[in-house]
Amino acid sequence: MITSWPIGVTWAPYLGPGETGGGAVGVDGLVGRELRDYAEFRAAHELYTRVFGYEDPSFALNPNLLCALTDNGGSAVGVFTPDDRIVGFAYGFAGRDAAGRDYHYSQSAVVDAEFQGFGIGRELKRLQRIVAERWGHASMRWTFDPILTRNGHFNFSTLGAIGTDYLTDYYGRPCTDRLVVEWSFAGADPYGEARALPAPMLVEDDWAVPFEHGDGVWIPLPVDPSRAADAGLRAPLADALRAELAAGRVLIDCRRLSETTAAYLAVPRIAEAEDARADAPHQEES
Repeated sequence: MITSWPIGVTWAPYLGPGETGGGAVGVDGLVGRELRDYAEFRAAHELYTRVFGYEDPSFALNPNLLCALTDNGGSAVGVFTPDDRIVGFAYGFAGRDAAGRDYHYSQSAVVDAEFQGFGIGRELKRLQRIVAERWGHASMRWTFDPILTRNGHFNFSTLGAIGTDYLTDYYGRPCTDRLVVEWSFAGADPYGEARALPAPMLVEDDWAVPFEHGDGVWIPLPVDPSRAADAGLRAPLADALRAELAAGRVLIDCRRLSETTAAYLAVPRIAEAEDARADAPHQEES
């Protein structure tokens, strides 16, 4: 079981040119830990359903499943207020790909609207990482909708993960395309310098058109996801992302360039460095 500790984390804020971030952000009294009993699994289910607005019971999260996951290679972690109200929750399970590589798969993370913007999402990933390492995993994977640039920024620019694959209709229904994210726990980041590459100035007319700049390829899109749908950008954006990934590149950054435009950065994959990082010794946080 993970020992509880106060929340207070630092992360890279999602900002445009000229904006400044607040640095370390915390909320007094919040504590992160694994879920412990059925009542907490049930509370996590209620938070998940409420925040995502799910009314169809087929999207419900089974508390019994969460209980089983915690005993069989999975994770169920939360962030709690001083009176033990859950305000952030994430869960996942052990995964293995077709190449035989093992990893922890993070299925979902959710934060109460009242507590969003305080670094709880990052804390949930950190909690999951501790659980994953305890089960013997050296990396974590998950997926997200590439239209959501704020999520892209969190995954690539904040956590230091990479985007490795584009999956069409991932959940077996239209408009569920997802980018696959992989986060290695061990060793130095082989893309550390590339993540700091200067970005070109791209505008609305450039949306969904790959732009080569220096050592990378930038793929601009709207900051506002509703504008992507209104402009019919999902298909051309999907084509652009698929093409860059198929060419042997990975996504390492998602940066806001202006009030309206953000961009993904794709660079050549560094296979040998990634393999060495995955094989490097690592130790569990405590």
